[in-house]
Amino acid sequence: MEEHGFLYGREQMQLEDGSVLRLLSAREILQARREAAQLAQREEEQALCANACLLARALVRDGKAVFSTGAEALERMTAREIGALARQWAQFDRAEDPAPEDGEERCQGLKKA
Repeated sequence: MEEHGFLYGREQMQLEDGSVLRLLSAREILQARREAAQLAQREEEQALCANACLLARALVRDGKAVFSTGAEALERMTAREIGALARQWAQFDRAEDPAPEDGEERCQGLKKA
């Protein structure tokens, strides 16, 4: 699995089924957004497509991506599954990769961890 060298916290989270959600680099998130923009035909489809494309990059099993594309994730998962995993990933991302608005104390705490 490719290492990205995040500054703080864990880089991945183990799921109950043995797969792993990993943090994504800024570039990977941009790629997921671009792929989602191509998949979504209407504005109301954008969120589901964006989450599927994000998961295609973040969900790993045995060191390999579970889905090769966001379109494959859309084909193989239900909207509810995509939403639930995307929420888990978002919570993990917020907890392990602090943003400046999270405050200096939170960032310092993660540096020490």
